Amino acid sequence: MRLDAPVVLDLTGVTDKAALMDRCAAALALPHWFGRNWDALADCLGDLPEPVTLVVTGWQGYARTRPQEWRTAQEVFATAADERPTRLSVLLALGEGFGGSHEPPAASLG
Repeated sequence: MRLDAPVVLDLTGVTDKAALMDRCAAALALPHWFGRNWDALADCLGDLPEPVTLVVTGWQGYARTRPQEWRTAQEVFATAADERPTRLSVLLALGEGFGGSHEPPAASLG
């Protein structure tokens, strides 16, 4: 797993699935045809063109606001990471920020 060039998925301010999907599309540079639903996200995560370490930050507010959606998101990310362990690692940042901080950066999802 490489942490020297992670892709940061910042969910700060995300309050619904549509915003989560928009952030995923932007952070991962998903194709224009990305359908912005759970199945489409799973498909795109499985088709990433190069290995990615995805660090999810600012997720706590979304998890509190939409706990069921957050559980589904975790399942999608974990399944994708389990199915392609050499292509995708997903980490949840537990602190307020990522990079440059002295806090432990993340907990692994899969």
